[in-house]
Amino acid sequence: MSDNGHESSGFCRLDGLGVVITGSSSGVGRAMACELSRAGARVLVHCRRSIESAESLVESIRSSGGEAHLLVADLSDTGEADAMLERSWQALGHVDAWVNNAGVDLLTGDESSWGFDEKLAALREVDVRSTIRLAREAGRRMHEAGGGVVLNIGWDQAERGMEGDSGELFAAAKGAVMSFTRSLALSLAPTVRVNCIAAGWIRTAWGETASEAWQRRVLDETPLGRWGEPADVAHLARFLLSRESDYLTGQVIYANGGAER
Repeated sequence: MSDNGHESSGFCRLDGLGVVITGSSSGVGRAMACELSRAGARVLVHCRRSIESAESLVESIRSSGGEAHLLVADLSDTGEADAMLERSWQALGHVDAWVNNAGVDLLTGDESSWGFDEKLAALREVDVRSTIRLAREAGRRMHEAGGGVVLNIGWDQAERGMEGDSGELFAAAKGAVMSFTRSLALSLAPTVRVNCIAAGWIRTAWGETASEAWQRRVLDETPLGRWGEPADVAHLARFLLSRESDYLTGQVIYANGGAER
């Protein structure tokens, strides 16, 4: 079965909207690209190095009757990030929603062997600086065009905290994004809405290989008794980009199965 299947009617339609999803070759980003395309959006898929996976996603969307484009850029490089933003408008003609999903994989990628300072620097460049710069500029352009939506991805434990290096690193980075979301929403209101999804334990690459101890911890901490799936975040993203959420801005919405840590 392909990633994508086209819908012609229903709730939370995004027909004709141009949507950019950074970091969308796999995991939550890929699920969002598929879901938003099913809702009728014209999507721009972005990746840094997983080009084959991103190309397969674009082909799947196109084969299902959707419109999809692909851009490759290293968002830790401000020049590449700025060029990607410009090329996004060129590819889609108009951008109606910008989704900042890209982040450094410190748990399963090559970066997992880095020291604390290296990991902190990488998070600062991609998860924080790139997210803020792209959201500001995309938001400015949509504001000038008369409207749009910015959606950021945070972390449910950023406000409550989690022990260990990973908790300290991700809480600092995602906490910054969540606070920034509220401020940008005030700056761009009432023309552009800005919200953030604070995701909990989502079964992406790390979740699929997590130890038995982590598997138990996730289930123990989550009242709904299961891991979140990328589709759970994607469904919420679809709602937040749609007209059905027109009265929501400046919000951090938790997608974590009710966890209270």
